[in-house]
Amino acid sequence: MPHVSLFRLYSLRAVYLIIALGLALVVWPSVIHHAEPWGLSQGVVKCMLAAFSLLCVIGIRYPLQMLPVLFWELAWKSIWLLIVALPAWQSGAMDDNIMGTAMECMVAIIIPLAMPWKYVIARYIQQPGDRWRAA
Repeated sequence: MPHVSLFRLYSLRAVYLIIALGLALVVWPSVIHHAEPWGLSQGVVKCMLAAFSLLCVIGIRYPLQMLPVLFWELAWKSIWLLIVALPAWQSGAMDDNIMGTAMECMVAIIIPLAMPWKYVIARYIQQPGDRWRAA
């Protein structure tokens, strides 16, 4: 497995911390103190974001082991930008809600900047997968 520099580990920790703090400020107050019952979609989104923030806290201590959490974050935001925001922008249907979410999604640009790509390729692409049947 390639060596991951201390600088890269701290970069990952910073990403996890930014995400955890951001969600702690934005999501957790509404999770803890919501007055009315949430609808299905709002409840799912808030609970998933709360769980994601907790996983990012773990990522501060174990930045390499928690990389799949950052893969998920980068993947869903990239897909949303391509499938929802880009067509809305191209058709002139970009409203304030889509624009706000697009800006929130674009913050994910910090993830590939901090990602230890040599490690990711060696660990998740080149390394053989786990066995599929008993030895």
